[in-house]
Amino acid sequence: MKKAVMLLVALGAVMIVAPAAFGQDSAVPAGRGTLAIAAGFGMALAAFGGALGQSKVASSACEGMARNPGAAGAIRAAMILGLVFIETLSLFTLAIIMLKG
Repeated sequence: MKKAVMLLVALGAVMIVAPAAFGQDSAVPAGRGTLAIAAGFGMALAAFGGALGQSKVASSACEGMARNPGAAGAIRAAMILGLVFIETLSLFTLAIIMLKG
């Protein structure tokens, strides 16, 4: 329930800021301010999702190693590979934002 309320508050804040982003002066190139806001939100979402994914991978790996210490090497290798994939997605998001901006 709290997550839904927080999501609605965040959505309301974005809806309040959106008219100001579209009501800019003509001195700013068209769409640059809005693009910066979108890039900021995109990178924040990518970082948030990546952090959640990495924490889930680390938690599951620690639990697996605690349950079966004999398989710790294989679990650790799979964990590192999973962490690399998650971090790569965040870095690709950053690269796309830089290329579009």
